[in-house]
Amino acid sequence: MDNSPLTKINSVGLSYKQYVDLTKQEVEFPNSDTVSEDEKKQNEDKKLNFHRMTRIEKYYVVPDELKLVFQNIDMPQTWMIISETWCGDSAQNIPYIAKMTDLNSNIDLKIILRDTNPEIMDQYLTNGTKSIPILAAFNEEGEELFKWGPRPQEAKKLIADLIKQGVEKNMRVEKLHLWYGRNRGKNLEAEFMEILRSITKNNQFVKC
Repeated sequence: MDNSPLTKINSVGLSYKQYVDLTKQEVEFPNSDTVSEDEKKQNEDKKLNFHRMTRIEKYYVVPDELKLVFQNIDMPQTWMIISETWCGDSAQNIPYIAKMTDLNSNIDLKIILRDTNPEIMDQYLTNGTKSIPILAAFNEEGEELFKWGPRPQEAKKLIADLIKQGVEKNMRVEKLHLWYGRNRGKNLEAEFMEILRSITKNNQFVKC
């Protein structure tokens, strides 16, 4: 049995625009049956996330050095991101990745919704949890080239340190988003620069 998610990606994966449109639709037309506090919180999170994504889209420009690394990829790739529209980490990272992948038509970016695709999510657990976003890149044969997520390393360390300090969840989330606002994708850029240079050096992204 083929465990590669590529077949499923092609059938259910969303483009970045479709993902943003879905978020907008869910913000404008929330589920009228929503009753639980968790669902109400998710609706508020989606509003914030739509604002975050549109802001990043408007102002972010990929640096020339990173642009060159992306443009050097000359083999077709499928980049799958597992996400959900209520996820704050997704809203703070995916718009940057979308801008980067737009630089090269060899990269097909697809976004898979976590909760309706558990068989894919279960292949990409983080310490046993369904943390998102998770990005996995594949070549045409469905071989995984690399994976990334659910947030930049510095942000991971921030959260780990806050947990050790006993900081409660709402405050951790607030501090995390302050970090994202100040960082403006710089750590994300550095991590993708390192990943892509390493893989390109091994001829996994370019034709021999």
